[in-house]
Amino acid sequence: MSDAFIVGAGPAGSAAAIGLTRAGAKPLLLERSRETGDALCGGFLSWRTLARLKALGIDRAVLGGQAVTHVRLFAGQRSSETKLPGAAMGVSRRRLDGALQAAAVAAGAGLERGVHATAIEGGTVQTRDGATLTAPSLFLAAGKHGFRGFPREPARWQRADPVIGLRLRLPAHPVLARLVGDAVELHLFDRGYAGLVRQEDGSGNLCLAVHKSRLDEAGGDPAALLRALGDALPPLGERLAQADWTRPVDAIGHVPYGWRTTDTVPGLFKLGDQAGVIPSLAGEGMGLALASAGAAVAAWRHGGPAEAPAFQQALAARMTRPFALANLIWRAGETPRSTGLLTSVAAAFPPLVRLVSRVTRI
Repeated sequence: MSDAFIVGAGPAGSAAAIGLTRAGAKPLLLERSRETGDALCGGFLSWRTLARLKALGIDRAVLGGQAVTHVRLFAGQRSSETKLPGAAMGVSRRRLDGALQAAAVAAGAGLERGVHATAIEGGTVQTRDGATLTAPSLFLAAGKHGFRGFPREPARWQRADPVIGLRLRLPAHPVLARLVGDAVELHLFDRGYAGLVRQEDGSGNLCLAVHKSRLDEAGGDPAALLRALGDALPPLGERLAQADWTRPVDAIGHVPYGWRTTDTVPGLFKLGDQAGVIPSLAGEGMGLALASAGAAVAAWRHGGPAEAPAFQQALAARMTRPFALANLIWRAGETPRSTGLLTSVAAAFPPLVRLVSRVTRI
């Protein structure tokens, strides 16, 4: 008999499992995929996220990712480079998730794969094969997957022109190493931005958040959009010159950036992207996953399943300032009139960039 079910064995779910086992519980992780894959979102770990991972028993040497010490901005002909407040890391989700899952199992948590949850109600999970699973506590950590009865509405200004997430892997290459090096890059353009960081094998993880209208202008073809952006933005084009266009461009539709919730019921703890979706340019998605897991475990230890509503409200309050600032920068970064100014300010006032990097952490 499990004390708690955890739906999703990504960073939030696995971190919750580690914390619960340390508290003497017997949690069971329910993971839809049969093998640990390379999720589209994530891949950048801030200095604070690395500290949280170390507290879970996973240090830098275990991950072996690419050290990241600088943030680089590009907008048209302008660029800036600033040292980060602390050493960060680029690492694939396959490597990160695998390390956390192994740590959870080693700590005593159960892990069942191929369990596709389709509906959640209180402490009950309905699965695709018709099973009904019940536990006193349920930790919902299924990333950006949606569930009936749990709407995640984006901000009103996004609804008419929703945001699409895209990801292309750039193969390891000496040119990519020279151009990107130990930086995380943000390439700003009209109605979107692209983030690029190298990972443990030297490959580049290029992720975009782009409005549907911009993708529609490229005929709805993500590869065509990337080629057009490469032609219009020379620094991005230099990096895309190393692309293997036989690889698919991964996509996820209608990402509700900026959404967060206070809504839950006793026994149901919502973690990570199920609690709130911070704009990806903040580089704090993995930070939110781990922070929410730690807070949920602390709440559960304090008062058990009944603490879920208070936990959800407190987490939403913690997200207020980082989300507001990330939303503000995101909107400025995808507007042609302000992208150049944003980059010029970053070049002229590096301490301001470091301050923003700090206050967008959870």
